[in-house]
Amino acid sequence: MRGKIVGRVIALVSVVVVVAMSAPAAWGAPGDPGADANTLTMSLADLGLSPTLAFYGAESAQPLTVPVLRGLKPTTLNATVELPLNLRSGIITVTQADHTIARFETPAADQAPIVIPLGATELINDAVTVMVRVSQVPKDGTCFNLESPLRMVNPTVSYTGVEQAPSTVAHFLPSILRALTIFVPKSPSEAESNSAVQLAIATVARYRSHVPDIDVVPLPEGQAAPPTPPRSMERQIVIKDGPNRGLSLQGPSDAPWLLISGPTRTDESDIAVLFSDVSELVAAPKAVVGSLKSSLQFPGNNTTLRDLEQPSLKSVGLQPRLSVGLDQTRFGRSIHSVRVHLLGSHSPTPANLGGEIIVSAGNETIDHWPTDANGNIDRWIDVPDRLLQRYTSLDLEFNVSGNFGPCGDFFTAGAGNHLLELTINGDSSVQSSPAAPPVPDGLRSIPQALMPRIQLGIEPHSFGDTARAVETMVGLQRISGVPLDTTVSGVQQAIDSPNPAILIAADGWNHPDIVLPVSAAANGPITLNGLGSDGKPATIELDPQMRFASLQTVLNRGRSLLIATSNGAPVQLDALLKSLGGENSRWPSLGGVALVSVPGQDAVTVSLKNLPGGGNSEGHSGLGWLWWLGGGWLVVAGIGAAVILLRNRRRAPRA
Repeated sequence: MRGKIVGRVIALVSVVVVVAMSAPAAWGAPGDPGADANTLTMSLADLGLSPTLAFYGAESAQPLTVPVLRGLKPTTLNATVELPLNLRSGIITVTQADHTIARFETPAADQAPIVIPLGATELINDAVTVMVRVSQVPKDGTCFNLESPLRMVNPTVSYTGVEQAPSTVAHFLPSILRALTIFVPKSPSEAESNSAVQLAIATVARYRSHVPDIDVVPLPEGQAAPPTPPRSMERQIVIKDGPNRGLSLQGPSDAPWLLISGPTRTDESDIAVLFSDVSELVAAPKAVVGSLKSSLQFPGNNTTLRDLEQPSLKSVGLQPRLSVGLDQTRFGRSIHSVRVHLLGSHSPTPANLGGEIIVSAGNETIDHWPTDANGNIDRWIDVPDRLLQRYTSLDLEFNVSGNFGPCGDFFTAGAGNHLLELTINGDSSVQSSPAAPPVPDGLRSIPQALMPRIQLGIEPHSFGDTARAVETMVGLQRISGVPLDTTVSGVQQAIDSPNPAILIAADGWNHPDIVLPVSAAANGPITLNGLGSDGKPATIELDPQMRFASLQTVLNRGRSLLIATSNGAPVQLDALLKSLGGENSRWPSLGGVALVSVPGQDAVTVSLKNLPGGGNSEGHSGLGWLWWLGGGWLVVAGIGAAVILLRNRRRAPRA
């Protein structure tokens, strides 16, 4: 699993290895890429890499690591070259370690295709890493435009060979995964549901750059195996309670699937072994793990950028820029009152030039100071709470004014080619305090307000709720900088717990002690609970009656709750969760305190504002908010005009 694990404890008490299977056969069904033609071409975007390679200035280099499936070998890197302005000539060089793989001139024409050979590269840990370097010379009397780099667009990698089926647990998960299908019984136990969630989370954390399609499918009645073989770059995993605990490859050697089982409960160690550094030890078709635990030790109120996985930040150029990232999920809680002690250096600025470092968050400048001749940075930065997000970027920019010569000659003259430098050290400290209520609030506080351990409340033996829990956690893991930790229980057990929780009530919300911002009885109008202008509870009703699904956040007894529910429309809730997982930007962009979906319409965000003195006080379960609906919610196409009624206004009779 990715993410820095501090204080990781791995105690491998016993790994029982059973005799290995026969040699793997060629894998891949007819019609799948690579199955018949022994060739496969994938875009860098499909491999989870940047869809564009950009090279700035006279000298620029980028490392490129390409994953490789077992049985395949990369042959070429293909791309279209967009030339920069004012280019006279250029050389593209590709190296691996000290070995030159290829060297050739840049194309003479813009938008020309190039093919970089990769056949001579060495494969290490199911990947090939090369360095792509571009040297450029501008036309006489001109300079390179810093906004016009040489670009390699639409890059793809071509492979030859045939994908091999896994023959051991260690090799079950490939370097490139398009789809993961998780099979559970139609009436899963709590342990089976929990294992499905944990498996999905671990998969997202491992394949963070490109999350595969993850589906939860019920096992057919009376069957214990997937009904169809896996496709190319798909893996199938069955989670089922059984007398023997462990992981084992099942099925034919040319199309195996993995079984995770255990008596009455499945140990999290069985899932952890698939994604941990010791998975290479499991070089057999079956393994039983005695104890393998991975735990996150989150930073306290005082930490460093290094502990937040930012050991050193550096930018070089005529106007260096860099960003310090503050990811609340890496703190394992909501934070506020953030102060950052920036330690670093910048290029000394001589007396005839003026320099300034500007720090901004979002679009707002929060600090700036002049540079000097000694080049040291030692500055405390206060980050206002109103600018804090789930992920807050502190952007630093080093600006210089004055005459520094054409093309930056003042800085580039001499053998050193010295441009301006801006560096922030990993020893820079970050101070914060736990935020209660969370900052920011609502859906933007998720998942950090639910951490460090998220309790999932679902209906017992519900396949539907298990699939919804997986869908929800996959979305939350995609916006978390660290692997999330969960435990599954019943809904009432999660409500009674003092811990933060995600509650799934697909058929309706039947817990009146927790009042939702948007709620309605199964046959009643939609009711929006909030506070009126006089500070008293008020109710707004929307008519005609309509079915809706929602994701909502409330505070209850000092802990945050994320509630997925509907007013008797579980299919609509499934559609809402599915739509959120369809685009990478949907979960990160969620705001407000509720996301509401009605049939045939885009989901609408319900936003909030604090009233003076209102707050979100204990016992109100979220009633300390003023709610308003976006204009898109008030026009519902296809069901007629929506009539807005206040509680004390009599509803008009139906036609």
